Amino acid sequence: MSDQTPQASNWNLPNALTTLRILMVPFFIWALLAAGPYGQANLGMRWLALGLFILAMLTDWLDGYLARKNNLITSFGKIADPIADKFLTGAAFILLSYLGELWWWVTALILLREWGITVMRLFVIKYGVMAASKGGKLKTVLQTVALILMLLPLGQLLGAWALWPGYLLMAAVLVVTLVTGADYVLKALQLRRDYYASQKGA
Repeated sequence: MSDQTPQASNWNLPNALTTLRILMVPFFIWALLAAGPYGQANLGMRWLALGLFILAMLTDWLDGYLARKNNLITSFGKIADPIADKFLTGAAFILLSYLGELWWWVTALILLREWGITVMRLFVIKYGVMAASKGGKLKTVLQTVALILMLLPLGQLLGAWALWPGYLLMAAVLVVTLVTGADYVLKALQLRRDYYASQKGA
């Protein structure tokens, strides 16, 4: 009799929520573009964009919780979940820069790290699946909070001073994003070394 735990099917609720998050991205993009640039934004559309972003990020928490609670963690989920996050947060960063609310160089550095690590994960998958680290999860939380602050029309409602909490948190996001990116590179190299070491010992 085999002692191996049966692999969870990819057809499960957590993976469905991950897919839903990806499908929500175009609607978020439409709402934020329809809202228009800072200072002239349609507040109704801006609130809608913020609501869609928050709802999508809640599915990120929910699919992870359900996957762990019900032992539904799959290789698809480990890969698709961070990709879904990258689509959503990447769209938010790019659109905020396009609307003139975030420096392009900040967006470029963050997205270079985000997509670079995602591509690296796909390349090293033959050596093993790299799950999200604690630092990576902290980065996601910080990014989410910073983006929510910047998506809130606080500047338009309260004045330019209300933008500074978002800017300060975004500075912390940039640092944590780059540091955790370097950590993932080191882990990928270690995963590759461990794989070849196990092959030699087989």
